[in-house]
Amino acid sequence: MTEPQRVVIVGGGIIGIASAYFLRKAGLEVTLIDQDRMGAACSHGNCGLISPSHILPLTQPGALPQGFKALFQSNGPLRISPGLNFSLWAWLLKFASHCNKSDMYRTGHARHAILDSSRALYEQIINEHGIECHFKTDGCLFVFRDEEHFDEHAELLATVEKEYDVKYDSLVGDELLKKEPAFKPGATYGAFHYKPDGHLRPDKLIQGWLQVLRDMGVTLLEYCKMTSFHADGGQARAIQTSQGPLEADHFVVATGPVTPFLNKQLGFNVPIQPGKGYSITTSCPSITPKHPMICEQDRVAITPMTSVFRIGSTMEFAGYNTKLSPKRLQLLRDGATKYLREPFGEEVIEEWYGWRPMTPDGKAIIDFTPKYKNVLLAAGHNMLGLSMAPATGRLVSEILTDQPQHMDWTPFRYPRRK
Repeated sequence: MTEPQRVVIVGGGIIGIASAYFLRKAGLEVTLIDQDRMGAACSHGNCGLISPSHILPLTQPGALPQGFKALFQSNGPLRISPGLNFSLWAWLLKFASHCNKSDMYRTGHARHAILDSSRALYEQIINEHGIECHFKTDGCLFVFRDEEHFDEHAELLATVEKEYDVKYDSLVGDELLKKEPAFKPGATYGAFHYKPDGHLRPDKLIQGWLQVLRDMGVTLLEYCKMTSFHADGGQARAIQTSQGPLEADHFVVATGPVTPFLNKQLGFNVPIQPGKGYSITTSCPSITPKHPMICEQDRVAITPMTSVFRIGSTMEFAGYNTKLSPKRLQLLRDGATKYLREPFGEEVIEEWYGWRPMTPDGKAIIDFTPKYKNVLLAAGHNMLGLSMAPATGRLVSEILTDQPQHMDWTPFRYPRRK
């Protein structure tokens, strides 16, 4: 009897977990390792949004003036502080080169496919395995405080609807307050309700999915840091880790924002920069919103998670900064206060930051490395790792097992192919 092929996945965040799930379903012997606890990084404290509506990347034509302003402004939702970080300067120049309509729409089509696939897969996986993660599918509100910004978004949506067939409702005035009574009267002008969006509690998803992997026979190794590859003739044969060598036929690197620390091992400079985001988790306020929402003008996301309440977002480009900034956390509080009658609960459960793996064109990188033909990189999902994970995991499995791919792989390969 033929032995099953072996695969080692480096990185126990949501992308690594999804990859392990689909590879094990395909019959491979799977080992998943992480240098910390599984799911302890950006997969833990994000706002839990499953967002097929988030089609367009940050690389929009209007992003350049916003970015230039952020270089000189330390107290806005977007903060850019490159200093002498030359890799960040180079990344910012690449980002600027993609801020045009042509690239924006091309990237949008790639993101649309992977987001829609993931949304459907989440429903299947959560229901099949009974994962208790407070998964709800009642959409997401994009909220605006004034008519001017509401109308600007409506113009953008008209193009998005035509290009990608996105489903939404427009809600203005009393119609919005009826839909969401948690808003302060007079604080909002209107909102767009993106119906297909969902939300869940990410830490509960991680816990439940990891248990599914254990039940399937996946080997999980925590506090296991990869240091190098052992190779022979362009093929990796094993990885050296803090717990000893691990041999395999295939390797998947799903290390998210810290992937550039493996540039030497992977054989190229991975174009990922950490985009630092923050969140505050509290007990549920007595007047809790019914729907998750994104307060676009203040760049604050607000998610009711059944048992807890979370506000989060902001974007900070300042390298691998490990400080929990009180000023950035206060921005979240101030933003939520503008909209909600009760913007947070009495008990603060956690104040958190995480690095998002940002690419200059807004697309993930899913491809074999130039150095080793059996090492597949799956990283750089920007702000949407949670939203894109299931389809990424399925695609990774299809690539490594030479199966027909359920979606077009080409846009995510690197170097990029037009």
